[in-house]
Amino acid sequence: MCRSIKTLRPPAIPEDATEEEIRAAALQYVRKVSGFRAPAAHNREVFDRAVDAIAEATADLLAGIEVRGAKSRPAEQTAEEGREAREEREAPAA
Repeated sequence: MCRSIKTLRPPAIPEDATEEEIRAAALQYVRKVSGFRAPAAHNREVFDRAVDAIAEATADLLAGIEVRGAKSRPAEQTAEEGREAREEREAPAA
């Protein structure tokens, strides 16, 4: 698997994936499969269509996944934990 693609569902990430995260993962997937970091002008349209299709499929997948056995937490708690984790990561080292 491409190391640049991260897991986009809780508990791997504290909040639901954003559209930007989903699109970035789709772009990485299309780059890996096609072997091109950026397509030539004559391939741009098909490359962009593939990214759009993968992003849509990914959003559908994430919306439909049911994680059994996972403790259900209130959205406010999950969001707060996500903010705290981000602040810790972004805090300057002492």
